[in-house]
Formats: sequence, structure tokens, C-alpha cells
Amino acid sequence: MLLGGAAKSFANNDLPDLGTAAVNTFSLEKEMIYGDAYMRVIRSSAPMLNDPVLSQYLTELGNKLVAHATGVKTPFYFFLLQNDEINAFAFFGGHVAVHTGLFLNADNESELASVLGHEITHVTQRHLARSLEAQQKSGPATVAGLLGAILLTIAVPQAGMAALATTQAMATQSKINYTRLHEKEADRIGMQILVDAGFDPNAAADFFGKLASRYRFTTTPPQMLLTHPLPESRISEARDRAHQYPHRYVPDNLNFQLAKARIQVRFSSYSDDAVLSMFEKQLNKQTYGFKEAALYGKALALFRLKKFDESEKIIDELLKIDDNNLFYIDTKTDLLNERKDFAQATKLLEAQRKMKPTSQVINANLANIYIEAGEPAKAIPLLEDMIFLDKQNQLPYQLLNLAYKKLGNQGMEYFSNAELMALGANYKGAIDQLNFAYRASEGNPLQLARIEARIRQFKQADKEMDALK
Repeated sequence: MLLGGAAKSFANNDLPDLGTAAVNTFSLEKEMIYGDAYMRVIRSSAPMLNDPVLSQYLTELGNKLVAHATGVKTPFYFFLLQNDEINAFAFFGGHVAVHTGLFLNADNESELASVLGHEITHVTQRHLARSLEAQQKSGPATVAGLLGAILLTIAVPQAGMAALATTQAMATQSKINYTRLHEKEADRIGMQILVDAGFDPNAAADFFGKLASRYRFTTTPPQMLLTHPLPESRISEARDRAHQYPHRYVPDNLNFQLAKARIQVRFSSYSDDAVLSMFEKQLNKQTYGFKEAALYGKALALFRLKKFDESEKIIDELLKIDDNNLFYIDTKTDLLNERKDFAQATKLLEAQRKMKPTSQVINANLANIYIEAGEPAKAIPLLEDMIFLDKQNQLPYQLLNLAYKKLGNQGMEYFSNAELMALGANYKGAIDQLNFAYRASEGNPLQLARIEARIRQFKQADKEMDALK
């Protein structure tokens, strides 16, 4: 779519539940509140990707790992930031951010999963809350200032570091980074999660080693190495730890390579010609891991160059191999949309929805096709279902706003825009939109009551957000 269980235990690798250490200082309830606030700030200030195919892939991979983690006390939410920098980070409330640059630099799914397992452990062991507990002696005001600095640092690193420098007794970045003990704990427990989920334990050391070698002599290492330093001892410990597990062959995953190709074409700094040349070279020299991924990348590059017939020919061949693959279906839908063949696109997606009724890829694409085909009323229940399943996702709100606009329903257009603004912490703007919605909804008492209730909720949320700063 185009839009603007219990872990196995080794004798020397037991998994202590250290995550409760911070419970007296920073409750889980507070973590959820801060996590929600930070997420809203990120939506308004960082280049979040609302690509349904990549989001669904990352969420499914993340949840596969979480299913093998211990001490899970919060829901998890995985999301992508469009940034070529190699980085991933976790914060309050189970939020895990992944830069697209991580996909670009990982060679296989196990390497990506090793980073996710590490970040999941930071959450389950409550490392951020434990760091705050260590600052408790500095006093509540200082801890409050640190929280604000963390918020800013997550959203805008440069601004966050400036704010941190002005916070009493918190003048260095080390005050908000995880300690070496936390990093070792995340490495150890993260690898256990990795193995129990079926991935290669050597992937962590392989990825660490690759990064350390690439950036050994650079003066500007990637953000991930600033917050997660890689001394030789850490890499050797990762290799020694991996050798404790039985050797097994772990094949790579096609969907990872499809996701990587999608990012290379659509969400990286590669030029149009360069990205097409890259996949043609892979195909000519047979240097790909999966031929299907190279073909998919070429099809996306051709689409980007508006060579739609050539692109569709490749996608149709890929669909013959796997007619249920969401990466191929999404691109096929884009191609059908380009030539305004809404009937065939609708037939394809409605058939898929019977098999995958909760797939955000299928539902978002089908809703978009309904809107493009001049049937926006059909899109609304699909989008409301998407919102019910994931209230943090901006995409269904964006499509809902468009659907109501095409229907000429100004009241609901304003209402959906208010919800979108609130997701970005712009509560004052959201209240303004709700006031417009109120005036446009005269004669609809149920809708008026709903708007009044939402205005009260947003006013309270705005006060709470100010109190967190």
C-alpha cells in the first residue's frame, strides 16, 4: 500500500527476575503513563513509518520473541522509524523502536531478532526504571528533570542532551544510558529469548562483530554504539555464550529479505536508478539469498520508476509461487490502483480478508481501494476494526479522515482529525477540531455527547502531559 511461553534454562544461565527492583520507585502504572506520553511525542517529532506491510512483519517478529520472554508485565508495541542510522531502543510501557537502518545492515532475520531480544530484555527487566531508582537520592525534582530529558532524548537526541545538561547533577549522557550491568543482562537474557524463539544464537556476536569492525576507526559511530558500547569483551562474551547452546542450522526467512528489499527501495537514501541497478546486479550474478526477494526489490524499483507493466509482470510471477504472501499482494494492489482496476483489487483483497480478517495489510489496502473507488462508506467499518485492534496506529485514522471527507461528513472528518492530533500529543489542536466537529454535528445528540466527552478527556490529558514535562 502506498500512502504519503517459558524459556529453557542452562545451569550457568538462569534468568533472575530483577525487574521488580524498581517497583517502589517507579510503578508499572507510571511506566505505562510515561510510555504513552513518550510515544505521542515521537509520533509528532520523529519520522515514523506507517507502512502496514513492514509494521505487520515487525510486530509478528517481535511478538514471536516476546512469547519466549519471562517477566513480561506490560504489552509490547513495536514500531519503525525511517532513519538509515543503525539503532533500536526501548522505553516505558513496552515500546520498542527500530530504525530502518537496522534492516539495511542486518544480513538475516536472526541478526535483527538478536537486537529485538536485547531491547525486549531492557523492558522485561525494567532497566530504565532501575536507572531512575539509582537516582532517587538526588531527590524527586532531579528525577522529574531526568524523566523530561529522557523524553526529549528519545524524540530529539540533540535537544534532549541539551536539556539533560541543564538538569541538576545530570550533566552527562551516562546518566540516562543503561549501566554495563544492564547491558550484560540484556545480552544474556536476550540471547536466551533468541534461542528459545528458534533463532541462531551466533547472530548476536556476528552482528556485534560486524558493527565493531565497520566503525572501529570512525569519529562518528552510529547511535546504537553510543548507547550500546561494544568493547571486545562484550563480543567475545556473546560468542562464548552462543557456544553453550547446541549447534543447529537456522535458515533465513524470506519475509525478512522482502522487508529489507522494501526498505531499500522505498525508505532509504538510494536513488531510483541505483536501487534498480542493485537488484538487477543481484539477479544477473546470482548473489541473492532469495531470488524472490531480489525479484520483489526489482519490481518495487520498477514501480518507483513508473514502469508499471514491467513491475506487474514480476509480481504476477511471484504470486504464482505464493499467492498468499502479503508483500506481493500489497504491491499487486498498488499496481491495480494505478490503473484504476478497483474491481479486481477489491476481489483480490476481499478473498484474502476471509482468510486473514485481522490483517492490517489486507484491511488497510481494502479500505484504501474502497475510498479510491468512490465507496468510502465501505471503508469505515474496516478502519474502525483496525482502530479497535490497535489504537496507537495512525494509518487507520488518516484513512478514516479521508473517507469522511469524501462522504462530506464534516463532523466526523473533524472528529477523526482530532483523534489523529491527540496521537501526536497535540491536545489543544485536537480540542479545536472537536469544537468544529460539535458545530458541524448539530441535530445529532449522540454524536454531540460523544464529542463533549472527548473534549473533557483531551483537556485532562493535556493537563497530565504538562505535568510530565
